[in-house]
Amino acid sequence: IRVRGEVRQGIRSHSGQVGDIAVDAFTDITPNIRVSGGPRVRLASSEYFDRYYGVSAAAAAAGGPSAYAPGGGVHSMAVGGAVDWKPTEQWSLSSFAEYRRLMGPAADSSLVRERGSANQFVVGLSASYKFNFTLD
Repeated sequence: IRVRGEVRQGIRSHSGQVGDIAVDAFTDITPNIRVSGGPRVRLASSEYFDRYYGVSAAAAAAGGPSAYAPGGGVHSMAVGGAVDWKPTEQWSLSSFAEYRRLMGPAADSSLVRERGSANQFVVGLSASYKFNFTLD
């Protein structure tokens, strides 16, 4: 079992903070293939929520969803999984899927209630290459 946490500070799109906690169980199917998965939770500050889930009175008056000024709190609860494949020492390939349920200020947003869904599904692929060099 692996527990991972991270905190990020917005620097361009918003000035808020976002924190993620993930707990994954993992097993090696072969020496080169690992499967992992488990629960996740995301927390965020009011500045983050305001940028992505807030609706100003002016935007609402112009035909947008109802005005909404969120606070900070729990963003979502999720469950996700990944398959990692390492075909060579340098290359790694990964695929992942995650079901996320928006909660708190995100789920309460008029953007979500009136035009979206609290149920979110994310999938992705990644590839990475490790360069082997030393600084002598």
